[in-house]
Amino acid sequence: MSYPIHNKLVIGIASSALFDLSESHKVYEDGGEEEYRKYQEAHLGDILGKGVAFPFIRRFLNINKHFPGQMPVEVVLLSRNSPETGLRVMKSIAHYGLDISRAAFVTGKSPYTYLPAFNTSLFLSANADDVRSALASNYPAGLVLPSLIEDDEDDMELRVAFDFDGVIADDESETVYKRNNDVGEFHAHETERVAIPHRPGPLADLFRKLHVMQRYEAVLARRDPGYKRILSIAIVTARSAPSHERVVTTLKNWGVSANETFFLGGMEKSRVLSILKPHIFFDDQLSHLKSEGGTIPMVHVPFGVANLPKI
Repeated sequence: MSYPIHNKLVIGIASSALFDLSESHKVYEDGGEEEYRKYQEAHLGDILGKGVAFPFIRRFLNINKHFPGQMPVEVVLLSRNSPETGLRVMKSIAHYGLDISRAAFVTGKSPYTYLPAFNTSLFLSANADDVRSALASNYPAGLVLPSLIEDDEDDMELRVAFDFDGVIADDESETVYKRNNDVGEFHAHETERVAIPHRPGPLADLFRKLHVMQRYEAVLARRDPGYKRILSIAIVTARSAPSHERVVTTLKNWGVSANETFFLGGMEKSRVLSILKPHIFFDDQLSHLKSEGGTIPMVHVPFGVANLPKI
């Protein structure tokens, strides 16, 4: 059965997030567009190494094999390359057996303006300007940060972790905290509004659609106690009691949940992430995007008050 793209969960990804383009980028910076073109043509047969988002994307595409008849997923390549210089990327996609058939090559421009055309719930890129421009236009986007690549071929469970404020939800409460850096004021604000759900943040749509699959897996697990899940969703937030209750209120109002939820009360998130080992972690604050050994794929969502220029 064929599904129109508006009925799919779609992720748009730049080649800079999917593959290691550090060498190619250096050629572009040193020699300009013409040298870059020559370099890519000369290395057309050389397969690109895996990038930060590769393990996440490989497992994300695997969802279609396990959930036939349910909400299908798709990945679309959105590239600043021309079709000619992007050929190496497409050959690398084919080499790794990634089911990516749609692509947009915009020849030096930012591809973010085409996100709504492809019904994207997330745009991943290593280009900070493209990500910030997408978010400024109210499109969901994240900046992949450099990390070591670990991709266990035998582990096909997809583990996705989200911060709450400024990622799943809006930055209303974060704005209250940032005003005076007063935890007491923050808790008082959240307690007073405990029954009022948050407004959606930039990745709320992605979270909701992943929850649809999570709910389907719950049904399969009830039917078969031996069923092995392929998707795990976690929320890892710096909140603690009593502000945790508004998170619960919000998720219940939206009709969604996570497999695991951590209220860390300001504790370093890396202590949990090193055990959870997500294939991708989204947070709006760079100070939280650290992991022991640098092996966890981190994505910065430069949204809201936490990312305003300091005066």
